[in-house]
Amino acid sequence: MSLLLSIETATKVCSVALHYQGELLASQHLHIDKSHSGLLTVLIDNIVQYAGYQLSDLSAVVVSEGPGSYTGLRIGVSTAKGLCFSLDIPVIVVNTLQSMAWGMRKFAEPNGLLCPMIDARRMEVYCLLMEKDGEIIKPPYPEIIDENSFKKELQERKVYFFGDGAEKVIPVLGSAENARFIMEIVPSAVSVGELGWKKWQEKEFADLAYFEPFYLKGFHSPKSKK
Repeated sequence: MSLLLSIETATKVCSVALHYQGELLASQHLHIDKSHSGLLTVLIDNIVQYAGYQLSDLSAVVVSEGPGSYTGLRIGVSTAKGLCFSLDIPVIVVNTLQSMAWGMRKFAEPNGLLCPMIDARRMEVYCLLMEKDGEIIKPPYPEIIDENSFKKELQERKVYFFGDGAEKVIPVLGSAENARFIMEIVPSAVSVGELGWKKWQEKEFADLAYFEPFYLKGFHSPKSKK
């Protein structure tokens, strides 16, 4: 039997969900910028209590590993680690883009490609390409959007773009016949928990002491002129 708490803090939305044996019990989402540090633990306490459980009943914590906001990911990962250390339970990590695509499968045609996008500033996004059945065609990578982006994929099949990075793609790729845009889609702890349940069944746990957020790109600082 398993009671899994999932955490999603990769973007401006802070969300948590609780799954029992893979079935969703409850979820909460806050669409409030910079709410992660002050309200994440409150959401966790509330959702567990509302479902009639205690933190000590948790079997594992599933956390969105990124890519996404550096600050948001650090808060989510550190909270997950703290819970797992104190409760002596395993941690499961799920890629943020993969969980976004997983949650949008029902909107794609059988031959369509899912392309979640997280804004990486200017004309760059973090994205991946996934089949409707969950197969990853291209793992997470940074893409600077121009008229040649996704050219091959758009020539062959419909591509569904969504996430907070998709809006800035419309002026460049919006005229492509096979481009489909789904607005106002954000990462959700519900999808994180669904993928976490699959990993729980396979006992695919992360190293609690050493795993770090998946930033995809590191911090950059200018070289000294000295």
